[in-house]
Amino acid sequence: MDSRTGKIAIVDYGAGNLRSVANAVASLGCRPAVTSEPGDLCRAAAVILPGVGAAADTMRSLDGLGLSGAIRQVVADGLPILAICVGMQVLFDETEEGGRHRCLGIIPGVVRRLPVGLKIPHMGWNQVRQAFRHEIFESIPDGANFYFVHSYRAEPDDPAVVAGTTEYGGLFCSALVRGNLVATQFHPEKSGENGLQMYRNFLKLAARDGRP
Repeated sequence: MDSRTGKIAIVDYGAGNLRSVANAVASLGCRPAVTSEPGDLCRAAAVILPGVGAAADTMRSLDGLGLSGAIRQVVADGLPILAICVGMQVLFDETEEGGRHRCLGIIPGVVRRLPVGLKIPHMGWNQVRQAFRHEIFESIPDGANFYFVHSYRAEPDDPAVVAGTTEYGGLFCSALVRGNLVATQFHPEKSGENGLQMYRNFLKLAARDGRP
């Protein structure tokens, strides 16, 4: 993707692994724009919603900055969007983290704590099994390792959106795809060459389907 196709908007809501995400995007020759302005999201070629921390805190920040509606609009308009870790979790109807809290309501389902008896958080490298072939996995082998840091897992109502699964106290959804929306529980920006390839694949999708 070159400058003629517009910038990649990285959502800044006061938390998140922004620098690592921006560096990954920039290393692939794109122009990342870290922003907390709702209008920037709708004008971008594609949007990345990073995540570090608690889903309830993330929602308070997104709501306070007026970003929740913008993210919903981006998805409704079919603009390519990549949501990472907590960014993936807040796409769902609600989270049980810290009680029950509403989220963006884009993907029907609930975010629940990982099963009792496991080491929490689930932190480190683990395999992602591809539920179906998709361009986000281009040149990434099935069962490739990615880096995780999380205590909760997303449980979508519709199994058809589950693009990748990972084993930790049972299988959980570690990647999902619905239209031009891609989300991962793992951190591609911390996942070496496979993670960089995933960013490359997302940017190719954005170059094809994004708006200038």
